[in-house]
Amino acid sequence: MKIAIITGAGGLIGSEAATFFSDKFDLIIGIDNNMRQYFFGEDAATSWNTLRLEKNLPNYKHLSVDIRDYNEVEKIFKEYNQDIALIIHAAAQPSHDWAAREPFTDFSVNANGTLNLLESTRQHCPNAVFIFTSTNKVYGDNPNYLPLVELETRWEIDASHPYHAKGIDEKMSIDHTKHSLFGASKTAADIMAQEYGNYFGMNVGVFRGGCLTGPNHSGTQLHGFLSYLMKCAITGNAYTIYGYNGKQVRDNIHSYDLVNMFWHYYQQPKQGACYNAGGSRFSNCSMLEAIQMCETIAGKKMNYSYSPTNRIGDHIWYISDVSKFQADYPEWSYKYDLESTLHQIFTEMTKRV
Repeated sequence: MKIAIITGAGGLIGSEAATFFSDKFDLIIGIDNNMRQYFFGEDAATSWNTLRLEKNLPNYKHLSVDIRDYNEVEKIFKEYNQDIALIIHAAAQPSHDWAAREPFTDFSVNANGTLNLLESTRQHCPNAVFIFTSTNKVYGDNPNYLPLVELETRWEIDASHPYHAKGIDEKMSIDHTKHSLFGASKTAADIMAQEYGNYFGMNVGVFRGGCLTGPNHSGTQLHGFLSYLMKCAITGNAYTIYGYNGKQVRDNIHSYDLVNMFWHYYQQPKQGACYNAGGSRFSNCSMLEAIQMCETIAGKKMNYSYSPTNRIGDHIWYISDVSKFQADYPEWSYKYDLESTLHQIFTEMTKRV
């Protein structure tokens, strides 16, 4: 039997991974205790997505386990042992602002939870492929010190800079920077995951995501940029832009395209490899540009306001250079651009609001 374990299975990336890999494995074990609802409230609950997986995937088994509990995590790995071929770790506390409210909770989920899964893998299925969903926030606010230029609808990097053509690569320093507590806990997990690959020779890959998006995101004000933006466009709920004149730029990668990266990595893993994984120059937008697109798709004006105070550690401009991954896995390519992603989000969101 060949088994895949997916943490955060009710979330955006976890549910996409469960669906993607369901016909490639005998059993998909999803781990998710709906802690996103604790983080962000009832609207962020992932229980609806879990029910969808249980209904649609005949080989899906759901376990409501807290990854902070090593004994409970290890029980799963002990039971299935060498049959476990893949672990996709997508569970996390994902918000800058929320992390500052409960630092111990944030760190125990993001850092300790990751360590629990890595060590359980090493003890019970060391030959399995372990994929860690990290974040571009490991670079802290270092991207804000790049030579940025304010244009009509966005910030952009100076055309003479090496990052202009493709975006920020993995050589950017993760040191001497303001991460936010969330960024710090994810950096700890990121480095630990790399070490299990490099030190123990395990098949561990780290993927530093940009804005991860798609139709199955339970977006809220504190997390889930495009999903929450489209939700506000549909419902007329107020949306607040924080700082940088609304011109801050994000690259956005569809959950399918990220999980397809995982699939290519799984087939030919590189131990301790670390990749930037975002929408790159292929799929990116500023806040103002995203609002305009949402208004066009929803067919009405949005109810938004502007606050001049930016979120601490927030990026002014971030576009991922994915050329390192493309060089290692040249058969991978994007399927969804920004417009098609937003149309998908709109279609699914209208069914839920």
